[in-house]
Amino acid sequence: MENKPNSGVVVSVRGSVVDMRFDGHLPPVYSVLRAGDKGQIVIEVLAQRDGRYVRGIALTPTQGLARGMAVEDTGGPLKAPVGKGTLARMFDVFGNAIDRGAALSDVQWRSVHSAPPPLTVRSTKSEIFETGIKVIDVLMPLERGGKAGLFGGAGVGKTVLLTEMIHNMIGRQKGVSLFCGIGERCREGEELYHDMKEAGVLPNMVMIFGQMNEPPGARFRVGLAALTMCEYFRDVEHRDVLLLVDNIFRFIQAGMEVSGLMGQMPSRLGYQPTMGTELSGFEERIANTDTGAITSIQAVYVPADDLTDPAAVHAFSHLSASIVLSRRRASEGLFPAVDLLQSNSSMATPSIIGMQHYQLAQEIRKTLAHYEQLKDIIAMLGMEQLSPDDRKVVGRARRLERFLTQPFFATEQFSGIKGKDVSLKDSIDGCERILRDEFKDYPESALYMIGKVDEAKDKAQAIKAPAKPRANPKTDASSKAGAKPGTPPPPAANPQLEAGHATVTHAS
Repeated sequence: MENKPNSGVVVSVRGSVVDMRFDGHLPPVYSVLRAGDKGQIVIEVLAQRDGRYVRGIALTPTQGLARGMAVEDTGGPLKAPVGKGTLARMFDVFGNAIDRGAALSDVQWRSVHSAPPPLTVRSTKSEIFETGIKVIDVLMPLERGGKAGLFGGAGVGKTVLLTEMIHNMIGRQKGVSLFCGIGERCREGEELYHDMKEAGVLPNMVMIFGQMNEPPGARFRVGLAALTMCEYFRDVEHRDVLLLVDNIFRFIQAGMEVSGLMGQMPSRLGYQPTMGTELSGFEERIANTDTGAITSIQAVYVPADDLTDPAAVHAFSHLSASIVLSRRRASEGLFPAVDLLQSNSSMATPSIIGMQHYQLAQEIRKTLAHYEQLKDIIAMLGMEQLSPDDRKVVGRARRLERFLTQPFFATEQFSGIKGKDVSLKDSIDGCERILRDEFKDYPESALYMIGKVDEAKDKAQAIKAPAKPRANPKTDASSKAGAKPGTPPPPAANPQLEAGHATVTHAS
């Protein structure tokens, strides 16, 4: 005999929250139920209220759902497709391909709910994960198999930095990259897909999205679906996986919305009381094993630039590297706008990065911290009141700040400056030479937006070169035609005035 499908009836619908009655078998928590003419309305059970009633959250819009409608139990939790057939494809939270490509083949389906790998199979080695971005590799190196967070408010460059890391790392990363968009803009996903396709790296990449126009239940589960895909490549194919999440705050926010809809009492600042448990359940699944690793880079939106916000504090506790983006640096045009003193990494120890690199990083931080202390004196009294040693420190700090900027491949079309990928060796060499005052006679602008430090010499020569006098079409035309007798000669160009004009223009 075939098992009859377990069916129930909708009792009430309040937005995304649906109460249902089952007279037979009560579906367990996390079961997926379907309602509607074609089963298009998907509901996940989150609570069993008593022996006959369950309460669930809809993962799709609930238009058309009404009391008395039948609900079918699918007999299992939400599942995600895993396998080689997912590569070069774009998915939604249900595992449907949304790139208008061919039907899925060569995939298996796995539950999105699973436990983290046990401690017995985890790897304990610490290795550096090079990004090609100077400021990150020198001051806050990332860990292979670790978790790095990009913290910042709106509009300081989190997504741009994340996109640049994808560009730089996919070339040198031999494994699989997975981009998970949680509650961000559909436009960014569309642009990323086409950029990766043009760069020829899509065959080793998977994308999954749960965007802001989708219900909170879908945004809350899309991160777990992405982790399930990553775990397959790590545990079955034994490959390294790069998981990029934009934005982990939206995962917390979706959990807050679901918690509020389910009628739970909010905690501090309106966050859900289970925030720590939910975030831990997500983050602990990102781990190294003896056969593969999941390295994660996560953008973290910081509400109102307040790093003491509970969402930012909980995210900080899970990360091996924290890259804090500063609105002040962004306003000064210093991109990437990384706050050099607030950002840190647990990898920056002599035993991991080596004594030379460690001492250099400490010297850079010391120089920048000293400059930060002198800023008030400079603002009130001017540079003239500083001692000669302090003036040298200010010069070094300002040159370091400018050298640690970098033109990005992701912004070439906007800035017109070709992107640069700089090796760790070249980055360290540049910082050491600046600290030795090798570039003290160079203008600061010569070190701005360059790759290797040697590029500063060519840029300095270009800045010092006198500007050519502008051509006067009338004069040129008359000279070609032959000047009339009695016509005064054109005024001679003043090289001092031209050079001064060039300098002023550049400084401004």
